[in-house]
Amino acid sequence: MKAERNTIEIVPGADRIMPAKGYEDLEAQIDEDTISSAKMAMLIGLPFFFFFVSLFLGRLFIDPLTVVKILGNKLLFIPVDSTWTDAAENVVLRIRLPRAIMAGAVGAGLSISGAAFQGMFHNPLVSPFILGVSAGAGFGAALAIVNGGSMIMIQIMAFVFGIVAVAVTYLTSRIYKTTPILMLVLSGMVVSALFQSMLSLLKYTADSESRLPAIVFWLMGSMGNIGLGDLPAGLIPIVLGNIGLLLISWRLNVLSMGELEARALGINAELLKGIIIICTTLIASTVVAFCGIIGWVGLVIPHLCRMLVGPDHRLLMPTTLCVGAAYLILIDNLSRLISPAEVPLGILTALVGAPFFAYLLRKTKGGWG
Repeated sequence: MKAERNTIEIVPGADRIMPAKGYEDLEAQIDEDTISSAKMAMLIGLPFFFFFVSLFLGRLFIDPLTVVKILGNKLLFIPVDSTWTDAAENVVLRIRLPRAIMAGAVGAGLSISGAAFQGMFHNPLVSPFILGVSAGAGFGAALAIVNGGSMIMIQIMAFVFGIVAVAVTYLTSRIYKTTPILMLVLSGMVVSALFQSMLSLLKYTADSESRLPAIVFWLMGSMGNIGLGDLPAGLIPIVLGNIGLLLISWRLNVLSMGELEARALGINAELLKGIIIICTTLIASTVVAFCGIIGWVGLVIPHLCRMLVGPDHRLLMPTTLCVGAAYLILIDNLSRLISPAEVPLGILTALVGAPFFAYLLRKTKGGWG
């Protein structure tokens, strides 16, 4: 009986001789990698596209070429003939530019926080506000509003109380130098209920003519108060939190398999959970302090991104950054355009996010890993 011989080919640039079938598999892998690279390039370019669109859309339509000239002249100091009005320049630089930047940062931060928490808790229904940060920050902001605090005081109080709420949750769930996942969830529910009840008490006692409407509008979320002066204080914590989560994204793959498996592979699960909680709390507290409570972003976007790139957190985390930024910039544009009065972001994210999340659940049949 004559043995069959495999046809072999020498692959250019390879260090060994490969069978023809292996060469075909290599070509298929190269094609797949090319497609993946094209997909990632498109995802990275998506938020920049919506960012640019948001600069010329609005009540006052500004020609895109004029927007490019304004940005080039004022930000890059390119000598361009000034053919635009002062009103157009102020609208682009002082209103739309900081608003679009903050919307992109908030969407990216909430999305990557949701992806990190869903991996850590092994639960697809987890959002960045699971540990009580939104309830605590909302109470802090309402407390400042009731006492007639300035915008800076409202932001500081919201940021501080958001951190306090998560710290109480973490300390409550601490058992014998460990923080079990179930205890974290239960403690977060308790702390959220506590701060929500205190927030309701503030709303009940607040002046119904001025203070109560201000509290309600704040809690619904908006980018309307963002100006150039808010960008440094608002962006730095969010960027730091995003960088921290990106640096540990590969470890989340191990943690998502379970704490026992993570310890067996040499991962300090407690330290990793602490880093994730610190980064997500920094992001969520800053978001609520500057923009109010914006829900559904950190819940829906990670699910959508898993359908695009899979569950590997090394790809999932940067993808959620890009898609989340583009999504919230788009929603913020809708909030400015669909009504003469600006629609709060929290309303739109729920109206868009809830049906879309139901569609994702049906499409994935509950599978998310």
